[in-house]
Amino acid sequence: MLPCFLAQKAADTVTLIPVRKDGLDAWLETAPAATAAWVRSVGFMAEPGATALLPSADGQLDRVLVGVGETLDLWSFAGLPTTLPAGPKTPKGAGASYALDDSLTPEQATAAATGWALASYRFTRYRKATKDLPRLVLPAGADAAAVDSMARAVYLVRDLINTPAEDMGPADLAATAKELGAEFGAEVSVIVGDDLLTHNYPTVHAVGRAADKKPHFIDLTWGDAANPLVCLVGKGVCFDSGGLDIKAAGGMLLMKKDMGGAAHVLGLARLVMAAKLQVRLRVLVPAVENAISGNAFRPMDIITTRKGLTVEIGNTDAEGRLILCDALADADSAKPALILDFATLTGAARIALGTDLPALFANDDKLADDILAAAKETGDPLWRMPLWQGYAKQLDSKIADLNNAPGGGYGGAITAALYLERFITKGTPWAHIDLMAWNASAKPGRPEGGEAMGLRAAFAMLSRRYPAQA
Repeated sequence: MLPCFLAQKAADTVTLIPVRKDGLDAWLETAPAATAAWVRSVGFMAEPGATALLPSADGQLDRVLVGVGETLDLWSFAGLPTTLPAGPKTPKGAGASYALDDSLTPEQATAAATGWALASYRFTRYRKATKDLPRLVLPAGADAAAVDSMARAVYLVRDLINTPAEDMGPADLAATAKELGAEFGAEVSVIVGDDLLTHNYPTVHAVGRAADKKPHFIDLTWGDAANPLVCLVGKGVCFDSGGLDIKAAGGMLLMKKDMGGAAHVLGLARLVMAAKLQVRLRVLVPAVENAISGNAFRPMDIITTRKGLTVEIGNTDAEGRLILCDALADADSAKPALILDFATLTGAARIALGTDLPALFANDDKLADDILAAAKETGDPLWRMPLWQGYAKQLDSKIADLNNAPGGGYGGAITAALYLERFITKGTPWAHIDLMAWNASAKPGRPEGGEAMGLRAAFAMLSRRYPAQA
C-alpha cells in the first residue's frame, strides 16, 4: 500500500465529512449549537475545496467539514493532503490521519482515495521533502488494488518527465522499460546507435545521431500472443534543442518534458500489465536527443523512412514526427487491433486547446468515441480534432514524398497528425494524442510539473475493450 494510506482507523483519526453548499443548512441544524456557531463564525460556506476544522471538547482536532460540488469525483478531496494539518511527527511517521465518513459509494471511495494518492506525490530525487503530509485511511469499499496501480503509474509518468535530461536520456528510458519488463514478465529489446540503420529505423537515427547520448529504439512486448495486439507508441525526445533550427532560450526551457509521450506509454503499459488485460501488448519508444553537432541532420536533407517514403526536412525542430513515423510504421506492419500514440508534438495544439486539454486525432470513429466516452467518465479530458484531408497538400515536397514541416503557420497540429497518418495502413484503427504533459501551475491533486494527461482515459477505454479474465 502506498505510504499516503493507513490500513485502518486509529483512536486519533480525524473524520472528513463532505458537505454540499445546498446541504450545509441541513447539516448545521442537526449539529450541536456550539458546533454550528463555530462553523458560521469561521465563514465556512461549503464551497468546493473549502474546509472547516472542528475541535473536540478537549481542544483536539476531531472532524473536518469539506465542501464538495454536486458530484464527487477524483479531485473532490485532492486539495486536502497539502492543506490539512499533518500533525506532530511520531516515530511511525506523520501524526495526523484522516478518514472519510461512510457516505461514499465504492466508486466514489475509489476516486477519493486515488485523488488523495495523486495529491500526495512529491518529486524528491534532488531535494528531500520539507514537510510530512497527512495520511488517509483507505475508505470503505475502495478498490485498493486499482488505487495503488493508478497512483504508481501516474507517479512513474511524473517522475520520468520531471527528471532533467542529464539523468533521463535514451538509455535511462530504456532502463525504465527493462525494469517494467522484469516486474511484469515482459520481453524488452533495445536497438542502439548505428544499429538503428541496420534494423531500418533511419529517421530515429537521423534525429538522434548528433547527440553524445546515442539514440535508442525500445520495444516491450507482453501478454498472450493469441490475444488482440495493442500497440502503444510514445515520443521519446529526451531533450529538444531544435537541432540546427535551434530554439530560443525560452522555447528550450521545458524541453526535458519532450519525452512525455514515452513516459505516458510506459505508465499505460504498467496499468495494462498490472490489470492483466487480455491483450498482446507492444510498446515502442524511439528515444533520442535532438542535439547540434557536425553530423546533425540539416534543413532540406531528405531521409528515406522505414516505410520507404522519402521526407524532406523543412525544419529540424519538427523532429518528433520523424522519430514517430518509423515507430508507427513498425507497429502498423504487425496488423494490430489498434495503435495509440502519445506525443508532446506541437505548440499548435496548445494554442488551439490550451495546456490542460490534449488533442485527440483518430482515423476510426468508434475508437475516438470510445476514448472520449472514457475521458468523460474518468474526468480525464480530451478534445477530438479533425484529420482534415484538405490540408494534406501542405505536406507536399517538390523533391520528396513528404515535407516534415509545412510552411504557412496554420493548422500545425492537424498537419502533424496528417503526417503521422501517412504511416498507418488504411483500415488499422489509430489514435494520436498531442499533449502538454506538464502542469503550468498547481491545482488540487496536480502539482506544477510533469503530468499524466489522457492516461486514465486510455486505460479505461482499453479495460472496456479487453477486460481482464474473470
